[in-house]
Amino acid sequence: MVHCWYCLLNTLVRGALLLVSAALPVNAVATVYSLPEDGSSLIGQPQLHWVKEGEYFDPIARQYGVGMLAMMASNPGVDPFLPEVGTRLVIPTQMILPDLPRKGIIINLAELRLYYFHQQQVYVFPIAIGRIGHDTPLGKTSVIQKRQNPPWIPPESIREQYAQRGITLPKVVPAGPDNPLGNHAIRLGFDQGQYLIHGTNKDNGVGFRASAGCIRMWPEDVEQLFSMVKKRDPVWVINQTEKLMQAPSGEIWMETHSPATREDGEVTPLTRFQRQLLEANHINVDWVELQRQTQLGLPEVVGWP
Repeated sequence: MVHCWYCLLNTLVRGALLLVSAALPVNAVATVYSLPEDGSSLIGQPQLHWVKEGEYFDPIARQYGVGMLAMMASNPGVDPFLPEVGTRLVIPTQMILPDLPRKGIIINLAELRLYYFHQQQVYVFPIAIGRIGHDTPLGKTSVIQKRQNPPWIPPESIREQYAQRGITLPKVVPAGPDNPLGNHAIRLGFDQGQYLIHGTNKDNGVGFRASAGCIRMWPEDVEQLFSMVKKRDPVWVINQTEKLMQAPSGEIWMETHSPATREDGEVTPLTRFQRQLLEANHINVDWVELQRQTQLGLPEVVGWP
């Protein structure tokens, strides 16, 4: 059952991508940012892309290292499959860092992004997360294992789902082109260790709620992360739909993501801390609430000192 417009969009777009072949060369790697030295949480700059003949959102998003739904959110009203030639697209490569220690891995489900902090830099990757009914767990954990060319041991629940569709899954799928984990797996310490950050053997699904609970990445992205991450690195998995910060110069910035919508389509309310920050700076909270409805996933100034 689809619970909200975001979930419906997620389902429809993933299905449509199965029918579309890639039109651009793929050279995506993580977007790398230097950590701000002034105490700010704002990184990057939005980029612009003018659509050329034959281009569409999915390969453009992958070219810039962003997710498909993030591209759609930042370019409302543009057909993601048949954008008009010459259309100006906003690439969401500016963001507010999640409000957590800047070390290890931070996965923000609301953004469909993974942040990896390494040597005064942060690497930002688009990801897929658990689909409805297979939610990715929240909380703090750590990396407990790294494995190249991992076998896939499907959980019994997944084997039963496949069996209902007339497909018999083996108890162990060896490494190779039929293995949905791809060539790299990073095991997290949640529960009994069944949750992984891994690659994929498919050409779609990253940037959506598409997995059985694991974090899925493009093969080239997980290979890069695999080469840097270490066993026992801390990992936070959060669902921060609203990011609010005050810049060193005093402006209040806000970034809102579409998973903030509830089943009834209403935007989740601001937290007490967020309201206090706005009120302390004499910013009209009702006006901010209206601005949040757009859910573009782009940082914007909502108040000045």
